[in-house]
Amino acid sequence: MKKIVILSDTHIPARAKKLPKILLNACEEADLILHAGDWQNLDVFFELSAYAETIGVAGNVDPWEVIDRFGKKKILTVENLKIGIVHGDGTSKTTEQRALETFIDEGVDLIVFGHSHIPITKVINGVTLFNPGSPTDKRRQQQYSFGILEIGEEWNLRHVFFDKE
Repeated sequence: MKKIVILSDTHIPARAKKLPKILLNACEEADLILHAGDWQNLDVFFELSAYAETIGVAGNVDPWEVIDRFGKKKILTVENLKIGIVHGDGTSKTTEQRALETFIDEGVDLIVFGHSHIPITKVINGVTLFNPGSPTDKRRQQQYSFGILEIGEEWNLRHVFFDKE
């Protein structure tokens, strides 16, 4: 069983000084960490990398060193699950539509995206769209959030919701 922590929109240090303990506790048990952009600096990457291999993409507020390191789009396969990662920013259409269109002919099973800070799990044309929300900047959401993906015989994806520590 593989355990993957999924997060986005950490916005450190602009929106928070540090990653929340509940997230770091989940990272301690993770085999892999996926970040869908808006890190704001590489310190978050180095902190997460101390827990597990960390793969991500750059978001619209990330500086050049983050964009240079990660790029804007990734596709990876974990076990038999093909995962696309994108931040989802852009003009026209919704964040979900932009994320879906990014991988339209790629045959992905799961698209991880961020940008809106709105936690979403939805299936469109057989592809699961997942926005983990934000663990540090909930905006108008009731709670902070991130995601956990467990891959075994089948895969299971869920949000972890929490209040400020």
